[in-house]
Amino acid sequence: MELRGDDVSFSDLYALDFDPVVRASEFVRRANVDYLVYSLEQRHALLHDALAPDVRREVDALLACDTLMLVFPLYWFSVPALIKGWIDRCFLSGALYGGKRIYGRGGMAGKRAVVGVTLGGREHMFGERGIHGELARGMLRHLLQGTLGYVGFEVLEPFFAWHIPYCTDEQRADTMARWRGFIDRLDEQPRIPMPRLEDYDDVFRPLRDSSDHES
Repeated sequence: MELRGDDVSFSDLYALDFDPVVRASEFVRRANVDYLVYSLEQRHALLHDALAPDVRREVDALLACDTLMLVFPLYWFSVPALIKGWIDRCFLSGALYGGKRIYGRGGMAGKRAVVGVTLGGREHMFGERGIHGELARGMLRHLLQGTLGYVGFEVLEPFFAWHIPYCTDEQRADTMARWRGFIDRLDEQPRIPMPRLEDYDDVFRPLRDSSDHES
């Protein structure tokens, strides 16, 4: 992406030894010392500038980005624990989402998210007629809609790299060329449709009225 003229920051979570485990001890100034509600403690820490240093570093980079790129191998139909823990600790309640600040009203609205996934399986094993079923609309919906779309990102259709641990050098080179082409044409890649709160006014009106009254 630097060849496109973009400013790029990179977090190698393994090299950083990022701790993916949610712990009460990361909150040095607790809102409630007797009962831990993680999302509320996140809000409290954000408000009082008391985030754990490793979270503060990642959140600053996250909020500054125009495009978030997540690249990872598929583990057991999901993301690796390190990615899941990064999301749990860094997708802060109060900053990225909260109340009716979801989807198009989320904290990351106006930004886009790109996902690149490597798999051990072959392409024919996935999809509507594949033995494992759909990827983007199935096993990765929790990430693409339930996480990235939920906080407001415009989510591109993912890039998939097939059979990577077992392919030949020539096949791997072809995959890398396909990845470079994908990156070069980010603006042209199709987007995954997300729910719009405007289409659910009857459902969210009580929440909206309650929030307006409380404010």
